[in-house]
Amino acid sequence: MSKKSWHIDRRAFLRGLGVTCMLPYLEGMAMTTVSRFTEPLTPKRLCFLYFPNGVGLPPEESIYHKDWSWFPKVEGNKYKLTKSLSPLSPHRSDMSILGGLSHPFSRNVLGHMAGDSFLTGGDLRGVYKNSISVDQVAAMELSKYTRFPSLTLSTDGGVGYKSRTSTLSFNSSGKPIPSEHRLREIFERYFSPNGNSTTKERRKSINQGKKIVDLVLDDSRSLKNRLGSNDKVKLDEYLSSLNEVEKQLNRNEKWLEVPMRDFDSSLINLDLDPTTAPKDYVRSMLDIIILGFQTDATRVISYMMAREDGMGFGDNFPKIALGLKGHHTISHDKTTGHWEEWGRLDRWYAQQFSYFIDKMKKTKDIHGSLLDNTLILYGSSQSTNHNARNCPLILAGGSNLGVEHGVFKKFDEKDERLSNLFVSMLNKIDINTESFSDSTRKLSTSIL
Repeated sequence: MSKKSWHIDRRAFLRGLGVTCMLPYLEGMAMTTVSRFTEPLTPKRLCFLYFPNGVGLPPEESIYHKDWSWFPKVEGNKYKLTKSLSPLSPHRSDMSILGGLSHPFSRNVLGHMAGDSFLTGGDLRGVYKNSISVDQVAAMELSKYTRFPSLTLSTDGGVGYKSRTSTLSFNSSGKPIPSEHRLREIFERYFSPNGNSTTKERRKSINQGKKIVDLVLDDSRSLKNRLGSNDKVKLDEYLSSLNEVEKQLNRNEKWLEVPMRDFDSSLINLDLDPTTAPKDYVRSMLDIIILGFQTDATRVISYMMAREDGMGFGDNFPKIALGLKGHHTISHDKTTGHWEEWGRLDRWYAQQFSYFIDKMKKTKDIHGSLLDNTLILYGSSQSTNHNARNCPLILAGGSNLGVEHGVFKKFDEKDERLSNLFVSMLNKIDINTESFSDSTRKLSTSIL
């Protein structure tokens, strides 16, 4: 086939995609000053951990309610954990269980789609148009202190698709930010860049990357006037992602002379497969999150532990780890005893969260325990039967940020919404905003 004047050079795009593959696609901001000159006295961090399909909430008349309901029965500091959350009992003083919160726009959509807006509060009821996620709001402010604005992680990688997203993070245009899921690649990209190469070699690599980006940008822009409307939209999206690569290249250059903090990664297994060893895989991902905070490579991380609606590797976690049905099947099962199966799966996830809290508490830097300077939100976008109300949420950490834990608090959805919690969380890490998404104010609680 002869090449027309308007044909795009596929090799140029592959070169551009090569850069994209080597570098994270992040909602970054170009650094203006190096961290060591501008960082605040104590780093303040945000972390978001997500699981799909809601939780088991047996009705009160059920014989399973006492043991296997996710939410405690009594509010306040006298609450008792059921079997579903029992692994978290050592951490009562470091966490608060929150009920009743949700996003108003999500309450009438398919529960699985609520996962797309878990961190955005976006209105997805009609045309699918999301908005920026709270982690990226934080990343834009905190990125001036760190090598990377944020880490966007999942068990499946990529972005997924409408109502089956595999990322929690969305940029300022509401576009999904591709998540990363291969443990070794994540480690080598963020914590062992270019292996043991010298600064001179790394600078050469960065400059080569810049030249490639410039080449592809020039070639792509020259095509714009010769493309149809649909292709122009696609090209604009491509150029936007390439601009992010360019920003990260500039960040890498500014950080080139700044050594990464010492760390020990010898106990992290980077060669695990979520289809054969889900517990070890999830825990290694959590270890990488801790490493990201410990080295101050970033102060904002999101991790989607599994996708909605039976999609992806995570749906088989209960089969492999517990000998149960698939996660999505359990959430729809109506057979006798399915509440116990669901409760056992909820407990399995709680075990992984307990592991994370414990390691965050035990891992220290010059400012003390990582947990004390990090706000962690663990939860799902729906309660049970894909009802996008009464989100099961646990807020943990942040004692040095003025957070007082140890309670179960149930909010009235008429008065409070999940975005109000996000405003309070942003304020606690010194991002002074009065609103986020559809918020009405800060969350009215003595916890934050």
